[in-house]
Amino acid sequence: MDQPKLERLLRLMKLLTANTTYNVDQLAERLDMSRRTVYRYIDTFREAGFVIKKSGDCIRLDKESPHFRDISQLVHFTEEEAVILKRAIENIDDTNLLKQNLKRKLYSVYDNRTLADTVVRGKNAPNIHRLIEAIEEQRQVVLHGYQSAHGGEVRDRRVEPFAFTTNYVQVWCFDTEDGKNKLFKTARIGEVELTDLSWEYASEHREGFIDAFRIHGERRHRVRLELGMLAYNLLCEEYPLAERDVKPLGRGRWMLDTEVASMAGVGRFVVGLLDDIRIVESPELTAYIKRYIAENLK
Repeated sequence: MDQPKLERLLRLMKLLTANTTYNVDQLAERLDMSRRTVYRYIDTFREAGFVIKKSGDCIRLDKESPHFRDISQLVHFTEEEAVILKRAIENIDDTNLLKQNLKRKLYSVYDNRTLADTVVRGKNAPNIHRLIEAIEEQRQVVLHGYQSAHGGEVRDRRVEPFAFTTNYVQVWCFDTEDGKNKLFKTARIGEVELTDLSWEYASEHREGFIDAFRIHGERRHRVRLELGMLAYNLLCEEYPLAERDVKPLGRGRWMLDTEVASMAGVGRFVVGLLDDIRIVESPELTAYIKRYIAENLK
């Protein structure tokens, strides 16, 4: 393909994926080409595997096309990674001209609360695409060779996938054997097998809560901790999402007022910093830490 034609195709792709929609006449005028050429280029996209969508007389390239998902593998941020990058960029001197460019590029995929678009990581792509298909078609799947984090058990799971977390890192599924909604890490799935069975438990599908310590569950428990400088710094480094729930108290002290799914994550953090953390309001956490210490001192 000659360079001028390639450039026109790329310019057309940009218009067909812009926030503004265009009809063929508007595309032809903006690109200074004939309607016939616009139609021919659109056919080229279609033959290459891109999904073409029409709304009235306006035409768009569907960003859910497999090719766009493949391109998105070039950019991969977890929510925590994006928080760290944002923090680093904000620390750059405002006089640095690169700062605004970096912020604009980061915020194109991150809106300060969650990633705007999730992306597929390379080796997981086949499994992710099958899970996407299962969710769209409301079908059950078998997660072959799933490696459990508890005890390292490896076995098959028949589930109903219904939602992903940021970047397809985890998938919410209803476990048909246990009758519970669970979060499965996609990196621990050996292979996803699509079945012919439709969802049977759609009314039970519910996304659980994931706390700043990366623990998930259906319940929420309030925890309030007074942190010293060491605990505050380690919290922000190891669990960057917790920083949004921290308020300064002055004199080198901070208050963490947050909700957790269970005491496991926050409990392990507190145990390692008992000299620098005071539990302000959480009888459940106090009881958990007492049990944890007693069991580990046996």
